[in-house]
Amino acid sequence: MKDKKVRHAVGIDFGGTSIKMGLVNERGEIKAKRKFNTSEAPSQEAWLDSVSKNIELMFKEVPSAEATFAGIGVGVPGFVDFDRGFVYNLTNVPGWTAVPLVQLLEKRFGKIARVDNDVNAMALGECTFGAGRAYQNAVFVTLGTGVGGGILLNNNLFRGAYSMAGEIGHVSIDMNGVKSPTGKGGLEQYIGNRQIVERAVRLMNEGRKSIIKEMAKEASDDITPKLIEQAARKGDALALEIFDYVADCLATVFASVTYLIQPQAFIVGGGVAQAGKFLFEPLQQHLKERLSPYFSEHIVVKTAELGNDAGMIGSATLVFME
Repeated sequence: MKDKKVRHAVGIDFGGTSIKMGLVNERGEIKAKRKFNTSEAPSQEAWLDSVSKNIELMFKEVPSAEATFAGIGVGVPGFVDFDRGFVYNLTNVPGWTAVPLVQLLEKRFGKIARVDNDVNAMALGECTFGAGRAYQNAVFVTLGTGVGGGILLNNNLFRGAYSMAGEIGHVSIDMNGVKSPTGKGGLEQYIGNRQIVERAVRLMNEGRKSIIKEMAKEASDDITPKLIEQAARKGDALALEIFDYVADCLATVFASVTYLIQPQAFIVGGGVAQAGKFLFEPLQQHLKERLSPYFSEHIVVKTAELGNDAGMIGSATLVFME
């Protein structure tokens, strides 16, 4: 197949700090990238203008793509009505409440537009072109400030009755646990970035020995999950215990999800997933302990492959699925 016949779409990863854009072909290859600060586009009209300008710049980099431009996909950090193309609200982005984003994009560009939750977009990218591409049924999980999830069943995103399915971070692991606006004992109340650090600090304040504080002091930096990972690589017992705890919490939810929908794989991304074997080896073991042999022998846990590009690639893929 010649490249001029390969369709292209613009994938937009709309974050609270920055907007990342990619010109992506239907093979999942990013041919050009652009980025601008969210604060540079304080209104919807200004945002559309910035998107338009950056699309033009990407077409200048890849002139042949303009003739096969199929549309624009956007992943946003908030609640979305996928069928209506409607954004209810964007987390940490003022002025983006009750926005008919698909309508605005299609009116401006005259092309197909699609909008979805950002983690759904990442899930679609990873499960179409990344670590989950070999599976028809998979669950994508991202570990960071919070814990997000996206579900693919029979190669299609499962969004639920009101486009809100996949909120794995709010699944309870303790019926009498930590209270939050999303309920009691939700997963991310235990293994979000802040909660991981708080656990490490609390244990050290209780007298547990660790090199974590000394490493932070030497680096003139705060304690972070990344620094705890570095301590784990040095064999620090407390750091290893913390990742075992994170793995145990994840396995608790993964086991429940497995019994409910029996995916072939869990694809795990985000900053905490960079801990590699310190997270994934105990995760595999704890998951095996929580499942019957038939279920455990058919489940795979893999590290995401697309990194920060997953959202852009997945957003563009929303267009290709039409």
